[in-house]
Amino acid sequence: MPDTRQEHWDRIFATKAEDAVSWFQATPETSLRLIHACNLPREACILDVGAGASRLPDALLEEGFTNIAVLDISATALARTRARLGEKAHSVRFITADIVAWRPDFAVDLWHDRAVLHFLTEPQERAAYADALRRAVRAGGFALISGFAPSGPERCSGLPVFRADQDMIASLLGADFELLDAFEEDHHTPSEVRQRFVFTRFQRRANSALGHQSSERTP
Repeated sequence: MPDTRQEHWDRIFATKAEDAVSWFQATPETSLRLIHACNLPREACILDVGAGASRLPDALLEEGFTNIAVLDISATALARTRARLGEKAHSVRFITADIVAWRPDFAVDLWHDRAVLHFLTEPQERAAYADALRRAVRAGGFALISGFAPSGPERCSGLPVFRADQDMIASLLGADFELLDAFEEDHHTPSEVRQRFVFTRFQRRANSALGHQSSERTP
């Protein structure tokens, strides 16, 4: 019987070193540059979706951000991050969930996704993803989404992927989100393979309604 999505990712993070996976970055420079462009206050709620064992929360904590949440389907991946952060982990909210089934119960100022959407190859999965995003991101908030560009790899971690350009991502999010930035960039894997990524930065229009009723800033 094939692995479930959760079993697949738990196995990946249980058997591969942090710097052995293709998406590893010692410093998430491009994500940080896009986050800086949003000019958020240090108490803003930042959600890293599909965080895995990413070092983004480390960098955000170092910069003084105080309201960080990380979500991943793999509890194994999040346990790695918690262990790496040590005492700093107390400042981070850890959420184990499948993004296509998750129902946000708090609002966020910034939704960050590097290489999660591109694993959602079925239209209904992408629709569920977009619904969760719309429920979570407050009016005036931001969504940073990156994944394989149309010229990028067709598979990753043994799985087929959904390759998208900026227009496809914009169509998924809908008219409530304004595209602010979009560009392509090569990611060099630890084994020096080049992967073409598209990076996008959206802002939710100020007059749009939050998908759920909570106005709490703190998760």
